[in-house]
Amino acid sequence: MSKVRRRRKQRRGEVLFAHESEREFAALLDFYGVRWEYEPVQFVLEWDDRGRQKSAFRPDFFLPDHGCFIELTTLNQRLVTRKNAKVRRVRQLYPEIDVKLLYQKDLLALTAKYALATDSPPAA
Repeated sequence: MSKVRRRRKQRRGEVLFAHESEREFAALLDFYGVRWEYEPVQFVLEWDDRGRQKSAFRPDFFLPDHGCFIELTTLNQRLVTRKNAKVRRVRQLYPEIDVKLLYQKDLLALTAKYALATDSPPAA
């Protein structure tokens, strides 16, 4: 039974982000030359009595040069609470995995600071 499942690579290198905030964060990483992978790994969090996957967590980004995963959240409190619980569970089951949770307010502050929300270059 595998605890971690790799995601299949998407065709032609296209990345289809689930949310606009993920695209904006990827733009920030690209601007600074930070290598990233989008949702490359799924961590199984719970199994049923037969050993089948019951719940899992797939962080939004992996930064290979930094060895950490980044999960972005939205302002929807229900989703934030659920993601916080999943991140805690990953840390419990996989203590060697570094997962950082970035809240919507953090991403908005970063994109505003570097003027990425308007697709203009950052101020010097």
